[in-house]
Amino acid sequence: MDYRVIKENDLFLLTDDKGNIPENHSYGLGLYTKDTRFLSKLDLRINGQEPILLSSDAEENYMAKILLTNPHMEKDSELILWRESVEIERTRFIFEGALFETIKVKNYFPKPVQFELSVHMDVDFTDMFIVRGFQSGTIGRRTGQTIDGSSLAFHYEGADNVERSTTVSWDREAKSVTEHGDITFDFSLSNAEQNEVTFVIKPHIGTEEMKAVPGKEEALAKLKASYQEWSEKTTKVQTDFEPLQRLVDRGIDDLRVLLTDVGYGKFPVAGLPWFGVPFGRDSLIAALQMMAFNPEVAKGTLLTMAANQGQNVDPWRDEQPGKIMHEIRYGELATTGQIPFTPYYGTIDATPLFLMLLTEYVKWTGDLDIATELANNIEAALDWIDQYGDRDGDLFVEYHQESSKGIANQGWKDSGDSVVHRNGDYAKTPIALAEVQGYVYQAKMGIAGIFDKLKKPEQAAKLREQASQLKAKFDEEFWMEDVNFYAIALDENKNQVGTVTSNPGHILFSEMLDEDKATAVIDTLLSPKMNSGYGIRTMGEGEAGYNPMSYHDGSIWPHDNSMILLGMSKLGQQGSANVVIDGLIEAAAYFEYDRLPELFCGYSKTLGKAVKYPVACSPQAWAAGTPLVFIQTLLGLFPDSLEKQIVLSPSLLDGMNELRVQNISIGDGVLSVSVSRKEGSLDVSILENTTGFEIVQK
Repeated sequence: MDYRVIKENDLFLLTDDKGNIPENHSYGLGLYTKDTRFLSKLDLRINGQEPILLSSDAEENYMAKILLTNPHMEKDSELILWRESVEIERTRFIFEGALFETIKVKNYFPKPVQFELSVHMDVDFTDMFIVRGFQSGTIGRRTGQTIDGSSLAFHYEGADNVERSTTVSWDREAKSVTEHGDITFDFSLSNAEQNEVTFVIKPHIGTEEMKAVPGKEEALAKLKASYQEWSEKTTKVQTDFEPLQRLVDRGIDDLRVLLTDVGYGKFPVAGLPWFGVPFGRDSLIAALQMMAFNPEVAKGTLLTMAANQGQNVDPWRDEQPGKIMHEIRYGELATTGQIPFTPYYGTIDATPLFLMLLTEYVKWTGDLDIATELANNIEAALDWIDQYGDRDGDLFVEYHQESSKGIANQGWKDSGDSVVHRNGDYAKTPIALAEVQGYVYQAKMGIAGIFDKLKKPEQAAKLREQASQLKAKFDEEFWMEDVNFYAIALDENKNQVGTVTSNPGHILFSEMLDEDKATAVIDTLLSPKMNSGYGIRTMGEGEAGYNPMSYHDGSIWPHDNSMILLGMSKLGQQGSANVVIDGLIEAAAYFEYDRLPELFCGYSKTLGKAVKYPVACSPQAWAAGTPLVFIQTLLGLFPDSLEKQIVLSPSLLDGMNELRVQNISIGDGVLSVSVSRKEGSLDVSILENTTGFEIVQK
């Protein structure tokens, strides 16, 4: 379905391309906050008939503009309204928990016209999990509607005894209003005259007094100001390679709209429309991708995750002390305990990723205070890795589902068929994933460096020794001599799950692999078996479980590629990285608005085009963050504020002659770099360096 979505903070609207929410649709359209649908029907009519779509612009995620016109209308040979004589423009945005929609009408008929404009609304207050068809359960009841002047409110009492309501108000005198949600206006317009009506739709949860909503002009001005502030704080990129420029600009804009603050600072939610919530792995990786553009997002993400860190042993939620959550939900099914997402902790990688992000944030910013502030969280996360993550004391972190309504596969490839043996059998848990061991190694080495600066030498030495033991054991247990590659996992019997996948590519970033093994991994990832020409597949062509149309077994995920790119770049493999970047940029041209989707099918480039995956989220945080990683990768940029050093190893793509990156926040200063191709060689200029750090060019 061609849908339109806008979002600001914790409220988002999903409609069809006409801006409507039809009754009895199948895609879950609606206005949502806190995992509840606060508008389930929105239907605009002119003289009782559906307008004709002229254009529908979804390029801006914070504001939508939809242009419509009237069909031809006559009765008994008497003209009522000539076709295409009235222009109807719908403009909408979200601010401070309210949806603003202005419907502007203009008469292009040479004579005065009269017509009726009507809006029809309803609210079902349905939990997101029920909307998506994932769960059913005990729910509350509608408690009626109230009309008060120029407003109409829908009411609901949840099974959790929480009152929910949606209030709709408008700024023009209505001809009629019904409790069923029908609001009608009369318009009389001379030639070229225009007029409008603005609706404000405000969800409300609980018994607290509803906050006043600012006027439309004030709200829009403040919203635009927040985007301007975001732009000023974000690294600027200029390149003569337009496909890359468009991707970066789109990624920055998408990430801004996905930012949410639940009380601990801004962080990226996973994606729209279904994952607009705190999401451990996705939020952490997206914040990591954004580090060269806005490191403050990493801080908000870390504080949000720390505030929800596991405290208890609770099998229903797959929770253990020190564990970082997978996902939190706020709807009726969650608050009544019918699903375990309050939060749910069934993820094996979020805890080491939390420590990884913390170490990278400190390397970029030099902010050791956050390590002191989160000292108890760091200790708890490390204890979880050793005590609960490593279930049997073999040095490897494994997962096993305990919750009856939890997730079986708890790595980033979390579909039920994603960990499969060469013979096609699915691996059984407990499962130790390859990339997770790399995350643990990187986390422990990074935290050891922080402990050195905090004068904790014994703790630092212990972590380095643990990391060294893990490295040796990993090579011994995961390396497959016959294919010169690492297994995706070890199964319940410690047997290798030998299918060739992208997972070991993530380990390159950890620097855990010996040089010869790292080279072998890169060679396999760039081989036709894994590289489609549009990016690295999740599973190699020819494997028993390979399916280019699948979610995790042969598809291409941009974020998966981005984690591999960070490793290639860090290891100085810029040429290999550029091959992957080129493919993804070429693929992006086949998707709407120059936007890399969550994933796409893994068919070979010889097919002639990139093939979309039918239900990919868009915009999606770690897909939006992937072009930002392109820039860091092309610069070969890896700062270490603890050592007061910046490693820089620039390269350019073929057909690219200029790259200027300005206002990169590092330490207490900024770095600006220009890379240009002149007479076949690269010229690197440091335009600005107020960090005080040494720049090491490789």
